[in-house]
Amino acid sequence: MALYSEAGLPASYVALPFADWKARPQWPAVSLANTDPVEDLAPHLGRLRLIILEFPKFSDGRAYSQARLLRGRMGYRGELRATGGVLQDQVAFMLRCGFDSFESEQPGFGDALARARTLFSVVYQPAEDDQVPAAHRRLQQSNAAAS
Repeated sequence: MALYSEAGLPASYVALPFADWKARPQWPAVSLANTDPVEDLAPHLGRLRLIILEFPKFSDGRAYSQARLLRGRMGYRGELRATGGVLQDQVAFMLRCGFDSFESEQPGFGDALARARTLFSVVYQPAEDDQVPAAHRRLQQSNAAAS
């Protein structure tokens, strides 16, 4: 499967399946099914360099939730890779959730990744990227005008 990364070359670690990784938690890379508990990784996040999250089919979005938990609540800063049913029309949303590398067989995926950050000029929900939601922008503008 082809590997794409927004940040240049992705990590070259071999990820252990979660069940195997639990026996060797010092290993720097783990692969989680979308039913595996991400909370179990919390004490090890500082050592992990790569976490792979599985999309078993494109319509199953549980890995989005796992990514948001890892980036937002747990503060994971290593590489977060999406694999499985990863489609180019979902890339912008995956980036907003914190994914930074992708495995996909879909033709044109690299081009879609290159365009994904500029696909939406305004966002409405806060996420794990640096985009400021529209409501916060309006509040900032209102406060600046009042000053």
